[in-house]
Amino acid sequence: MTVSLGIDFGTSGARLVAIDTDCNVLWWGTRDLRDREWREMLFSLIQTVPIAVKTRVKRIAIDGTSSTVLLCDSNGQLVGQPILYSDDRGRAVLDQLRSLAPAGHPVISATSSLAKLFWLMAKPDLAMQAQYLLHQADWLAYHLHGKLGISDYHNALKLGYDVESLCYPDWLEQHPYRPLLPQVLAPGTPIGTVLPQVAQELGLAADCVVCAGTTDSIAALIASGVKIPGAAVTSLGSTLVIKLLSHTRVDDANYGIYSHRLGDLWLVGGASNTGGAVLRHFFSDAELVKLSQEINPNSPSNLDYYPLLIPGERFPINDPNLAPRITPRPDRAVDFLAGLLEGMAKIEARGYQLLSQLGATPLTAVYTAGGGAKNPVWTKIRQRYLPVPISISKHQEAAYGAALLAQSGH
Repeated sequence: MTVSLGIDFGTSGARLVAIDTDCNVLWWGTRDLRDREWREMLFSLIQTVPIAVKTRVKRIAIDGTSSTVLLCDSNGQLVGQPILYSDDRGRAVLDQLRSLAPAGHPVISATSSLAKLFWLMAKPDLAMQAQYLLHQADWLAYHLHGKLGISDYHNALKLGYDVESLCYPDWLEQHPYRPLLPQVLAPGTPIGTVLPQVAQELGLAADCVVCAGTTDSIAALIASGVKIPGAAVTSLGSTLVIKLLSHTRVDDANYGIYSHRLGDLWLVGGASNTGGAVLRHFFSDAELVKLSQEINPNSPSNLDYYPLLIPGERFPINDPNLAPRITPRPDRAVDFLAGLLEGMAKIEARGYQLLSQLGATPLTAVYTAGGGAKNPVWTKIRQRYLPVPISISKHQEAAYGAALLAQSGH
């Protein structure tokens, strides 16, 4: 029996899943970040795996948060501190990016990987030492295989990599920062075996291969098992994210839509600022459970809500000034919750309709992941607005998707 290991790194912790050749979960583990450094947490997490499982691990893949980046020197040592995915300090260099990249390109964003690189390189003390720009998953994998400057085309999309032509575009090839950019491989591509000293320290087999990784959201989609164009995954977490597997690529900055490559297909989608964060602002978890049970999901609320906490929306409306619409507020809390859930369901449906209108493969099925997937009443409300079957993803852990990616070994 051979084992594949998937590791999911987030901002507050990390998760690990070990699967066998039949995709059965053999082991899972978690670690909170607390005061741990990333490398320390990675090694600590792998060390939790029972030796009987660990010695059979033949492939490892790591996913990390999209657009979490860092600079390092020729020895892999950090130059400065990592910049997290949500950090928008790149807004200071947006004019530079607009003058360089084509209009509407995903890098023209305050949180893109390329924006963060430009911001970092404007600091002379950092620029003097920097040899590589790496994503979170890239740098962690380096500590296992020992090869600097390697990434995957999911992480590299917001660095400017052309995922259709599988190369850096001319406007980046000619740029002075080009030497810092990583070599880009297809996610799941074998990079190299674990370093001998690392294998000995962690109890891994000498022939264990580390593969190119992916982002956390795509690892979660891979975990869902979606493989047929027309199938989609809605992630109901703090925000509402939809991803549709499509034969055709769709990119439209006017609506906050861009496409990731997934083999010979495209993963088209967008992220709304509505979602669980809005619900938790008004209700505790216990209240959400109790009040949801009192809602009649087949009865319209007659409330025209667009649930946001603060002005600004990305998708399916891309308007930084879009105002929240959560009034009038009914006297009964249950009616208010019903209106919020219905408003979010309408946003989800509008998102899928927009993808279809712009040329994506028509929607045939929706799988649900995230905390909101556990709310059956919300599912029934969403079903009123979506013309296709809705089901809960059997596997929702991004680490499971990373393990499948490692196992595929493209």
